[in-house]
Amino acid sequence: MLHSTAQTVTPESAVPAAIRATILIVDDSADWRAQAREILQDHGQWHIVGEACDGLQAIRKAEELDPDLVLLDIGMPVMNGLEAAAQIRQTSPRSKIVFVTQENDPEIISAALAAGASGYVRKTHAGHRLLDAMASALRNC
Repeated sequence: MLHSTAQTVTPESAVPAAIRATILIVDDSADWRAQAREILQDHGQWHIVGEACDGLQAIRKAEELDPDLVLLDIGMPVMNGLEAAAQIRQTSPRSKIVFVTQENDPEIISAALAAGASGYVRKTHAGHRLLDAMASALRNC
């Protein structure tokens, strides 16, 4: 019996777009934005296209960049993440939102999901849960 050893090569353009997702990181902490970049840097499928430091800037950048995914904090100046998420859902409806925050209050988590979030990760768990939450958000179109 013969076994075929031929391999099928898939061109990069045939790889699903979700594999090469564009990311907007939104947080008022420059240290956290740097940490998020560090988490994502070793994973070539995630391409950071922009950053924002408050909710209003997040809305503008999301509309301009139309990212696949927005990593969004809740507690920010000018406009909080919950308010920003609702507007991002309108200006960039294709973008998925994953909240990455320190908030652990069940009411806030419910409000985040009601605002259109596809995921919710506490910053203390981001090192081992963020990538899975991002992939899950993109799979659940």
